[in-house]
Amino acid sequence: ELLTRSKMFCSCAVVNSTTAAPNTAVCPVCAGMPGVLPVVNRQAVEYALRVALALECEVAHTSLFARKNYFYPDLPKGYQISQYEYPLAERGRLVVDTSEGERVIRIRRAHLEEDTGKLTHLNDGQPRSLVDLNRAGVPLLEIVTEPDMHSLEEVRAYATSLRALLRALGVNSGDMEKGVIRFEANVSIRPQGSQELGTRVEIKNLNSFRAMERATAYELERQAALLDQGKAVAQETLGWSESEGRTYSQRSKEEAHDYRYFPEPDLPPLVVEAAWVEQVAAGLPELPRARQQRFIQTYQL
Repeated sequence: ELLTRSKMFCSCAVVNSTTAAPNTAVCPVCAGMPGVLPVVNRQAVEYALRVALALECEVAHTSLFARKNYFYPDLPKGYQISQYEYPLAERGRLVVDTSEGERVIRIRRAHLEEDTGKLTHLNDGQPRSLVDLNRAGVPLLEIVTEPDMHSLEEVRAYATSLRALLRALGVNSGDMEKGVIRFEANVSIRPQGSQELGTRVEIKNLNSFRAMERATAYELERQAALLDQGKAVAQETLGWSESEGRTYSQRSKEEAHDYRYFPEPDLPPLVVEAAWVEQVAAGLPELPRARQQRFIQTYQL
């Protein structure tokens, strides 16, 4: 989540979804009422530019918003405004430190979108689900890597480095327990020596480094056991049960065509002029890894 005061496409306040009264920061725009028009939050775009530049991405002069269509009870419009074919930024990298030295994790893309609402499932004798739309429409920046992580240490190094970067840039608080930064691990394995990755699964909404490591480790072992038995790995979206220490199936994994993406008709193309990019770049702070290296060189720490 980007640390703006208002939502991505309306003027509703961004509130703490863990403490605010449900459905109090909602308007016709983020509730998906017919006939309303979204307007892009400029501050969210600027925060996204900060991240893109810090990750050494190529920023697109023109990017497009698209409608990602799917039904879920906490998605009031029946679609999510996201970016698909023409994202804000592509082809970046993040250098991380491991026990075996530096590793470069390539960034495939960084794109803007809006968050969904929040579902709370109750089973106190009367099973039911409650919907809170306070979070619907909160600006999100989704950062997608290339499949460059090959060990749990690299996974953790990337996640902790990215969180530190986002905090240093002032675009995210890093409070994982509040859900403002969520990691989703795509896990696949292949026979040693093979260049082709196997079927991947996606583990959704991991909100702690411990959960991310445990879920990834579990999934590596589960997939290896399946392949050792001559069975196939199903492409699916998984959840993680912290109490049971295992993944569980949520739904079969969709492909892009399942979402029926098409350009968002209510938003013009997002044009980012070179002067704005230069202004944002000039205002970037010293980044965590650069500061660490400076301290080592200057103070012999």
